[in-house]
Amino acid sequence: MAYDLYLEEILFPVTPSKITMKIKNQNKTVDLIDGTQVNFLKSAGLTEISFELELPNSRYPYAHYVDGFHPAAYYLDRLREWKTSMKPIRFILSRVTPAGVLLHGTDMKVSLEDYSIVDDAKEGFDTKVSVNLKQYLERVTQKLELKTSGNEKEVVVEETPSRETDRAPEAKTYTVQKGDCLWSIAAKFFGNGAKHKEIYELNQDKIKNPNLIYSGQVLVLPS
Repeated sequence: MAYDLYLEEILFPVTPSKITMKIKNQNKTVDLIDGTQVNFLKSAGLTEISFELELPNSRYPYAHYVDGFHPAAYYLDRLREWKTSMKPIRFILSRVTPAGVLLHGTDMKVSLEDYSIVDDAKEGFDTKVSVNLKQYLERVTQKLELKTSGNEKEVVVEETPSRETDRAPEAKTYTVQKGDCLWSIAAKFFGNGAKHKEIYELNQDKIKNPNLIYSGQVLVLPS
């Protein structure tokens, strides 16, 4: 099974061997006077994601370099940019079988909570980074408007979700790389893996089976 991990448009060369996603609980248990307990169920809290990245300073055959080899400093600079920007980033994890069949994927906006850089002599010149992310949900602002009609007053509440600027890379075509699938391509360029159907429809002259694409294919992307 193959895993691809993206933060924003960056595919990390070595996918972590383990990724932990914790769904936080917000339920509240109350003790009653008679000694019994009541559990008040609330909506789930924000998902917390943690993993350890290996950032090679040498080219390894098991690593995945879509845009060519980059040393560890390249990825450390991006992590620093994301941490200091005070903006959410996109976390994408695709799970694909060796035959190229997409099993399922994760695509969500997150905040980079913290990361720890570990330089260990046992790792040679490579660097390891422990990363902690937290799911990011757009805030909803409420606008109250008081309308009067004669002696009657009516309060109208309007909810307006705040919007983040879409920073997905722009492209008209894309050359398939080793390990790609239509879902991961759609998630990378449009932030939504479900758009893989649109990519398939535009490229049916090249793609006979949507679960099988090959390195070197040039695909037309939806505008």
